[in-house]
Amino acid sequence: MRAFLALLKKEFLEGLRSRRLVILGLLFVLFGIMNPAIAKLTPWLLDLTSESLASSGMTVGEVTVDALTSWTQFFKNIPMALIIFLLMYSGIFTGEYQSGSLVLILTKGVSRYKIVLSKTLILLSLWTAGYWLCYGVTYAYTAYYWDQSIMQGLTPAALNWWLFGVWTVSLSVLFSVLSKGYSSVLLGTGGCVVACYLLGQLPKLRAYTPTALTDSMTLLLGSEDPDKFLPALLITVGISLLCVIASIPIFNKKQL
Repeated sequence: MRAFLALLKKEFLEGLRSRRLVILGLLFVLFGIMNPAIAKLTPWLLDLTSESLASSGMTVGEVTVDALTSWTQFFKNIPMALIIFLLMYSGIFTGEYQSGSLVLILTKGVSRYKIVLSKTLILLSLWTAGYWLCYGVTYAYTAYYWDQSIMQGLTPAALNWWLFGVWTVSLSVLFSVLSKGYSSVLLGTGGCVVACYLLGQLPKLRAYTPTALTDSMTLLLGSEDPDKFLPALLITVGISLLCVIASIPIFNKKQL
């Protein structure tokens, strides 16, 4: 247990030294502020462009901005935040492969599975903290400007998207132990997400794919019951656990 805690401390201190933790925190706060800000500025921006649009034969009607507009922006922008997060942290294994620091850790008698679990826990903790920080900032500003009682399925929609992020992080861990290259981790993770998205285009499979969890608008509008996403939720949790569990024996046999 002491070795595991030491590994967690090491990962945390490396994040502080490289300032990635600060950058990550600022990134999610920025996205959190940007969501209601874009919603608030939308009528003003449309008013600025109305004259040029009118000269092109297009007319802009009255735009209604409310809490739904702000949360729509949240679910539009959070994929970009997830992509940036993966770009920042997909090298958490590969960087140590290249520097040889993992070999030094193993020579001190630290078990390989502890390395996998500590890095996985750090990644999941950072994604969780960043995601809910962004959610909290958006919630606070949205509540300040608009009445949020119109929101129906906000909590399940937010939980679904957080779990989708957990799934992508688990994929990143699996591909990190399968390959030694940073680009291979990104390509493998991205390839799985794209493949899942394409499978989701088939009506009979859509309800069972992790990408179904990103369909937040149906929950926000109240047009879908949260229970409809239960199969996708259970499958996503199962795949995430399998990715982490499979990473341990693979890493145990990996030549460093």
